[in-house]
Amino acid sequence: MTHPPSRRMTARAIADALRSEITEGTLSPGDVLPTSKDLAERFDVTPKTVGAGIDILKGEGLVIGEQGGRRRVRANRPIVWNLTKFERGVRRDSAAGDDWSTAIRDAGREPEQRVTVRTGPADRQVASWLQIPQGTEVVERVRLRTVDGQPYQLATSSFPMAIAEGTPLLDEGDVSMPGGILAAIGHPQHRVRDEITIRMPSPDETELLDLPPGTPVAEHVRIGYGESGPVRAMVTIAPGDRHRLVYELEV
Repeated sequence: MTHPPSRRMTARAIADALRSEITEGTLSPGDVLPTSKDLAERFDVTPKTVGAGIDILKGEGLVIGEQGGRRRVRANRPIVWNLTKFERGVRRDSAAGDDWSTAIRDAGREPEQRVTVRTGPADRQVASWLQIPQGTEVVERVRLRTVDGQPYQLATSSFPMAIAEGTPLLDEGDVSMPGGILAAIGHPQHRVRDEITIRMPSPDETELLDLPPGTPVAEHVRIGYGESGPVRAMVTIAPGDRHRLVYELEV
């Protein structure tokens, strides 16, 4: 008489077990996972099944792979990005840094912005945001924002050339001015409109932001309006594992 084979854990069950240990703190951020051999012995499965289970956690962004075959619990320290206060009210811009950099320093972290400038015709999306004809010349200031030396945001601000020409908006590098550059050159923003989309990153975004596989991003679009229409469209790509987005609204 034959007996049915014993039921072994599936890759999904192994992923569930390890995920619980991560969320409960048994495995802490930065911890190296046990080897595939050790986990195979623990769960009474093959190393191939263990690998499939860990691949599930990699896809969820909970575990990252390293050189040498080690797997580690992701250990990023998220920042709180308060979008209600960001660039609104009494702005914190100064010659030493813009509103974003000041907020990061106030949180006890170290910000840096690597800024490049480029000019060219507005594509369909930018033209729509800025309410200008497609192909109109615009200036783009592209910021790679780092916190404690790690990439945290990729922010691209587009301005009509009619506003930017002959101003610090065309200057390379991390330029900041009290109250913000737009206000300083006579085009203050009187209101803003935000759009947020959650999606997977493009290959270029993955490389620039050093994103482990499976990491989603928030695409935050902020359109700034002056007296007679839009003066800036800023698109910020924010990795989901490094941010907590906050809004404070009156009810």
